[in-house]
Amino acid sequence: MASISQQHQTPKAAAKAAKASEQRERLRRALPATVELLQQRQADRIDDHDIDAYVDLNWLEWHGGGLRLTITGRNVCAQLTPTALA
Repeated sequence: MASISQQHQTPKAAAKAAKASEQRERLRRALPATVELLQQRQADRIDDHDIDAYVDLNWLEWHGGGLRLTITGRNVCAQLTPTALA
């Protein structure tokens, strides 16, 4: 079904969707480093636009004036962590 709706997208809409997908992938790869900055209490080193994007994706949330990782964010990080083979 997704391919049918993509066939009817205008070139502008397709370009916007591609840009959003690229940004999401960039944020996904950067999430572990972002979490490390949060753990070191250095949230001021995280770009404000990235913070907004992480909150929009529900990977980070504001809590008591600070940022914390959501369950979704933890799952994204877990997907990036290589698993050891037994």
